[in-house]
Amino acid sequence: MSATETKRLLRIGELAAQLGLNPKTIRYYESIGLLPEPRRTEAGYRLYDHTDRERLALIRKAQAVGLTLDEIGQLLQLRREGEPPCGYLAELVDQKLAVVDEQLRALTEFRGELLTLRSEAAAASCRDGQVCGVIEQHRPIPRTIAASHPAVGAARR
Repeated sequence: MSATETKRLLRIGELAAQLGLNPKTIRYYESIGLLPEPRRTEAGYRLYDHTDRERLALIRKAQAVGLTLDEIGQLLQLRREGEPPCGYLAELVDQKLAVVDEQLRALTEFRGELLTLRSEAAAASCRDGQVCGVIEQHRPIPRTIAASHPAVGAARR
């Protein structure tokens, strides 16, 4: 490797700093196949080029829109095999939209319950012997809805 080539390449710490990543994250991506094995200096230091930087940027963007590392790996695998990954991505997005739609439905229902509880609390007065008559008299939404939706379940804890 010539001195000119080496100057255009980045060591793992430099690449990590540019992208706001931890070097361990980059090594992990290599270990699971999201990033190819890098070139190395004679001393064994990893060296990365613009292609590696672009791949890492793609991984970060894919994570930002909710893709898992496995799903990102599938997209990359399809591309390596010469297939456009857009169809697979569309399927993933449809699945994620269905989950979000269900969560929104559950959250809307839960919001309605909270509004009802708030109205009951504003109009209530506790009787002797009760800790909180509003809660004691309230009929909550079925637990199956809350339990199946982490956002609702977390809000109830």
